[in-house]
Amino acid sequence: MVSGEIRVRIAPSPTGYFHVGTARTAIYNWLLARKHSGKFLLRIEDTDRERSKKEYVDIILDGLKWLGLDWDEDIVYQSKRIAENSYRPHIDRLLEEGKAYRCFYEPDELKAERDKARKEKRNFKARKYRDISPDEAERYMKEGRSFTVRLKLPTEGEAVFHDEVSGDVRRSYDDLDDLIIMKSDGNPIYNFAVVVDDHDMEITHVIRGNDHITNTFYQIEIYKALGWEIPKFAHLPMILRPDRSKVSKRKGDKGVTEYRTDGYLPQALLNYAALVGWSPKDDREKMSIDEMIESFSLDGINPNNAIFDIEKLNWLNGEYLREMDSNKLVDMVSPYLIEAGLTTIYWIETNWHWTVRVIDSLKDRCRLLTEYVELGHYFFRSEFDYDAKGVRKHFKADGTAGLLQSVLDDFEGVSRWNKDTLEKVIRDLADKLEIKPAKLIHPTRLAVSGMTKGPGLFDILELLGKTEVQNRINRAIEYIEKGEFPEQEDN
Repeated sequence: MVSGEIRVRIAPSPTGYFHVGTARTAIYNWLLARKHSGKFLLRIEDTDRERSKKEYVDIILDGLKWLGLDWDEDIVYQSKRIAENSYRPHIDRLLEEGKAYRCFYEPDELKAERDKARKEKRNFKARKYRDISPDEAERYMKEGRSFTVRLKLPTEGEAVFHDEVSGDVRRSYDDLDDLIIMKSDGNPIYNFAVVVDDHDMEITHVIRGNDHITNTFYQIEIYKALGWEIPKFAHLPMILRPDRSKVSKRKGDKGVTEYRTDGYLPQALLNYAALVGWSPKDDREKMSIDEMIESFSLDGINPNNAIFDIEKLNWLNGEYLREMDSNKLVDMVSPYLIEAGLTTIYWIETNWHWTVRVIDSLKDRCRLLTEYVELGHYFFRSEFDYDAKGVRKHFKADGTAGLLQSVLDDFEGVSRWNKDTLEKVIRDLADKLEIKPAKLIHPTRLAVSGMTKGPGLFDILELLGKTEVQNRINRAIEYIEKGEFPEQEDN
């Protein structure tokens, strides 16, 4: 089975959201395949009829495509392979060769023996029917007794396999019971189906989470029993939240496609997820796809559990946004602006140059595409609420309206409306009033944007234009004169 070509796969179950741990597993498999000109394959393990849903399959495929993780051959669906009877012939062969046996335990009988072993504080092995004669097995079947099929495991010694991440992993056979490989309904158990699928797909490297280590011991026994070449195994560390608990949808952790909705770029999420548990063995944090492919190796994976730091991802996403061409960025931001009801595609297309300038002014402050809406909404909407803390600090009832009126009066005479001229007007007015420029800059910013932070005030003024600025300052003066300020928050 193992040839010169590296063949890897991911095999998600479509029973829930496509979380970042599965995405990282896909990334590592994909990087290894691309580095060695191998094949990256996709198998959907959809045999859980109650929990598997097509919508989850679509989410997985959508997430992989968004991240740019293209697969090389047709998708394999495990449910289809069951329908094609891909597994039963191998089970029958193991029975014929005496490497597996029919197990006729009744549920109550099995429970009673387990309970007895627990009370006696000994390991329970469900091997009562391991060595019954063929005639006895035939008699049980004629009686209509249901049965599972179990693989015969060694009864002494130690199971060992080499893990490409953690080194040699060992477990006593005393801790491993004979594995059920076929359920009483005739369908294969997970561990058996995985082995047959991986063999038929000619998988050379199985890269997956370290929660599969126990499965690996059993799967290797299946490979041995069938006489098939065993692939290399690499078990990845878990991804944990900052509180060191497991990443979980119930705790608010996002699925891969939710990151897209929330304004992340696929290259940023791919870059960051790759570095959660793997290092190129230098200090690089921002890496292109080509750089990751060139640097990737299994020995760069840290066997210790890794922390998913959302702030680090946000920083990295911001770095990608800042280097992006502004015209392309407008294309990416536009759907968020439109969804927020701030503008229309027609308006953006007919005011493209101005929109590009607005996006440029926000670039240094936005880490997510959604933040262009949060931090730049006032460019597109003249009716907005004033920041409450800003109002308490900069809209003073005793004098601020007069200062804004002075600004308004001096702006009236400006014929060349650009940031350099406007800055000179503000600073000259501050000198004339014998106050610091900040006494004018802060309330003016709040008046025209409703915010206390953002791009430089004079960039904002130039972009908004003279008439809009005058209207907004007049609105602020009216607001101040009404005196309906928010109450002071308790400390």
